[in-house]
Amino acid sequence: MSRSARTVAAACTLPALTFAACGSDGGDELSAEDEQTLTVWAMGEEGKRLQDVADEFNQEYPSIQIDVTPVGWDQAHQKLVAAAAGGELPDMAQMGSTMMGEFIELGVLEPVDTSTFDQDDFFPAAWENNVVDGEVYGVPWYVDTRVLYYRTDLADEAGATHPPATWEELKELAIAYQENGSRFGISLPAGGEGAWQSLLPFLYSAGGTLVDDEGDPAFDSPEATKALEEYASYFSEGLTSTSVQPGQTVEQDFGSGDAPMFISGPWMVNNISEALPELEGKWAAVPLPADDAGSVSWVGGASLVTFTESRHKAAAQEFISFLTSPEKQADWYEISKSLPANMAAWEEEPLAGDPQLHVFEEQLATAGDVPAMPQWNEFAHEVDVAIERMANGGADAAQTAGELQAATEPLAE
Repeated sequence: MSRSARTVAAACTLPALTFAACGSDGGDELSAEDEQTLTVWAMGEEGKRLQDVADEFNQEYPSIQIDVTPVGWDQAHQKLVAAAAGGELPDMAQMGSTMMGEFIELGVLEPVDTSTFDQDDFFPAAWENNVVDGEVYGVPWYVDTRVLYYRTDLADEAGATHPPATWEELKELAIAYQENGSRFGISLPAGGEGAWQSLLPFLYSAGGTLVDDEGDPAFDSPEATKALEEYASYFSEGLTSTSVQPGQTVEQDFGSGDAPMFISGPWMVNNISEALPELEGKWAAVPLPADDAGSVSWVGGASLVTFTESRHKAAAQEFISFLTSPEKQADWYEISKSLPANMAAWEEEPLAGDPQLHVFEEQLATAGDVPAMPQWNEFAHEVDVAIERMANGGADAAQTAGELQAATEPLAE
């Protein structure tokens, strides 16, 4: 029995928490042609905008009414867990990439029909994020990834002739920025929630992984130690700040030139353009500098899932097919600025004609996934704490790797 199967079996025996999925086959299901209402939970800004798209779907499928409930990301996890415990889940939902493992483990997600949805249509890491024990539990909806933002004007002044393409060139440019008057060469998180997001590209580019093929933590590898050493060196060499001032943002430091490089996602394109119009033509977003495994980022975003207890699985499949088609993915980008998970959508306008998006398409093609881990939040917290120990306490990278391995092993059992 797999680890996920053992956990679901155990959950079904707990008298204090009864999941609707335990011992149920979903009842009498409806076909997509039957008159019905499909209930959908969507998160964040997507939740506010999805009903309009759902109404378009209803014009093509008049028998299927879509009822979208917007849910704030700050409430999404708690609301889903409570609904799973109380047997009150919707028919389908949007689910963040780092949440997939937990809900797969709970046994409340319906496996995806892979004869309907082809993994070759989607960025590989976005698809893999939904796979456990060879079974697929979600269809990628939108994606994000991390790239390097840098001030081209200050790079020119510092004598740089091209974007940094390797770790060595990244360090050289950070030093050159400082020598040319910048307070720091780059902005990197010194710990705190989400710091793992900036470390992960270093780990993947070094050839490391978060977990091995058996699902066990892999921080005791030479590649992980190398990545931790490289990341920590920016703090020990004074190239990035070891603390964050309250109220200070990466955009402010980028605009002032105090920190003319940082690693972030696609939303920063609009943030910089809107907050710092004076920087037009003075910055660029480029692929992350490479180590042994090349330029490797990671994929975040959200997938669309159907719950096992739904009587409307056929309707949910039609709606998911609609939302993940190339044409609708391109339309959704215009509405929400969420990057399409379907690779063919990048050939549609407005994506195909936007030169600022090419770097994200290139980075997504080689990006790694965040494994679908039931205890991801606890796992990520241990990585955040390890980064803080190195950044603020000068902890040795090899020792930190060993401590991180020991701290995360129980979370993968």
